[in-house]
Amino acid sequence: MSNTSAGEAAKAVVRRNTEEVQGGGNYALFDELFADDFLDHTPQPNCTPDKQGALGLYRALRAAFPDFHADIHWQRVDGDVVTTFKTYHGTHQGDFLGVAPTGREIHFETVDAMRVQNGKITEHWGVANLFSLLQQLGAWPSAKQA
Repeated sequence: MSNTSAGEAAKAVVRRNTEEVQGGGNYALFDELFADDFLDHTPQPNCTPDKQGALGLYRALRAAFPDFHADIHWQRVDGDVVTTFKTYHGTHQGDFLGVAPTGREIHFETVDAMRVQNGKITEHWGVANLFSLLQQLGAWPSAKQA
């Protein structure tokens, strides 16, 4: 497989995770896409840095935001690492990080880097704008409110 086609295959794995698992709740596919020894170098609050922690986060996001989905703006490949810039969207219908449902529509940006080896996601690094999300949920005052 050429480097170009390997990179496109890796991007497709990450895109399927974003669209079908995170956006569609297809947890059977999650098990296919993530390696058993998956390691999250930047786990979110209350999540373990392993495969079960990632699945727990995905389930918590879909419980809090049943219409949770992302717009992928771009993806780049460097070796076996796929970096993706995306904006998540959803409607706050369930508890999230201790914030009771508000019914508010939210959006926040994320940059993820995922290592894909043999068709499986093996590692993750990411930065999510949770500060913006907490402001939108009313859990942290915005500059306008301060």
